[in-house]
Amino acid sequence: MGKIKIGIYGYGNLGKGVEIAIHNNDDMELIGIFTRRNPLDIKPIFSDSKIFSTSAAENMKGKIDVMILCSGSATDLPEQGPNVCKFFNTIDSFDTHAKIPEYFSKMNEVALKNNNLSLISCGWDPGLFSLNRCLLESVLPDGNNYVFYGSGLSQGHSDAIRRIKGVKNAVQYTVPYDDAVESVRNGENPIFDSVRKTMWRECFVVLEDGADQVEIEKEIKEMPNYFKPYNTVVHFISEEELKEKHNSMPHGGFVLRSGKTSPNTNQIAEFSLKLDSNPEFTASVLVSYARAIYKMRKQGKVGAITVLDVPIALLSPKNNEELLKNLL
Repeated sequence: MGKIKIGIYGYGNLGKGVEIAIHNNDDMELIGIFTRRNPLDIKPIFSDSKIFSTSAAENMKGKIDVMILCSGSATDLPEQGPNVCKFFNTIDSFDTHAKIPEYFSKMNEVALKNNNLSLISCGWDPGLFSLNRCLLESVLPDGNNYVFYGSGLSQGHSDAIRRIKGVKNAVQYTVPYDDAVESVRNGENPIFDSVRKTMWRECFVVLEDGADQVEIEKEIKEMPNYFKPYNTVVHFISEEELKEKHNSMPHGGFVLRSGKTSPNTNQIAEFSLKLDSNPEFTASVLVSYARAIYKMRKQGKVGAITVLDVPIALLSPKNNEELLKNLL
C-alpha cells in the first residue's frame, strides 16, 4: 500500500499539530496545507510542506485521500464541512455537542451525494471520550457516566470567544470541582442536576480598543452551548499578559463510570488524559482516524460516520497478524 495522501484545511494551532502528526507516521504523506490567508505569509513547521489557498482546494480533487479540517466549530465547520466534503473524504473535530446530530445529518447528505466518506466530531471529546462512555455504560449498565474536563485550555471555547466582535484575543480554561471528582471516585454515585456543579470556566480576554467590556462579558456568559450552563469568570487583561502567562495549551480530563454488578458490589472504571498540548494530541487522534477513513473508503463506505462506527483495528498501521501477536 502506498502512502496515504493527506491535506490540511486550516492552519491554526490544530493544523500545525496535524502537520507534526503526519511527520510522525511513516505511512502518511502531506500533499498540502490550505489556508484562507495569503499562502506567502504562512511559514510551515517543516520546510517541505506546501501551502495553497483554500480557493485552490477543489482543483486537488483526486490527489488527496483524506482532507483533515482544522477550523473551529463555532462558525467555520458548519459551513466548511459540507463544502469540502463535496470534493474530498474528510475528518473534523466538530465539538458543539448539542449540534452534532444536525451537523451529522448535513454532512451525511452531502457526502452521500458526492460519494465521499466524512468522519465528524473526532478528537478526544467528542471522540475518545465518546468511545469510553459507550464502552463503559455497555459493560456496567447499572450505573452513571461522569465527565470532567481540565484543568486546561479549551480550543473550541477559546475560539468561540475570539469570534465575538471587539475581542482581540482570548483563552478559556475549564476547571473541574475537586470535591465532585472525588465523590465519584469514592463510589458515592452522586447525581449532578447541573453541569454547574461539576466544572467551571475561566476566561482571559484581550479587548480591541474601544470595545464594550460590560457587553462582551455578558455575551460570553450567555453564549448558548458554550458558557451559559456554567459558572463563568471573565478576566480582561493586556495582550502582553496573555502572551506571557497563557501561551501554553495544556488540557485533559476524565471519563468515569460508577456502577454495580450486584447489590453490594461497586465497580468504578476511569479513562483519563493529561496533555501538555491539547492541539497536538487532538491532531494525533485525527491523523490516526484518517488512516481508518482511508481504509473504510477503500472498502466502499460513503456518507457520514462517527468514531462509534470505526473498528479500532483500522486506526493502526499494523496488520491483523501483528495486532494479534502484540496487542491481544
